[in-house]
Amino acid sequence: MKVRTTKEQQRERLRRDMERFLSRGGSIKRVPPGTSGEPPRGARPLSPFSHTPRPPRTDLSRLAATIDARKHKPKVRRARSAAPRRRLIYDDFGEPLRWVWEDATAAPDTPDKENS
Repeated sequence: MKVRTTKEQQRERLRRDMERFLSRGGSIKRVPPGTSGEPPRGARPLSPFSHTPRPPRTDLSRLAATIDARKHKPKVRRARSAAPRRRLIYDDFGEPLRWVWEDATAAPDTPDKENS
């Protein structure tokens, strides 16, 4: 675990470093209060990264409306496939008799002619 230094330890270390700097011939220059390192407002560039003017903004409201319209489209139901289906045939008492295959285009409620 890393031991953190207290504020008192940091102040003592800074005082020792300053004394060592002064003993080696260094000097400290006084700066009047209120002085700033920033240049005056008029000389400051508009952007620190680029000196070119900003490009005009593109209005994306139409694009956003188009995307939103696509999100809320009604879902299209697909037609059932024309594959044959299996259907259970019941007798007069409601007991299952047999399975028959029928085309998907045939109506499922047609009565069975064989059992009548």
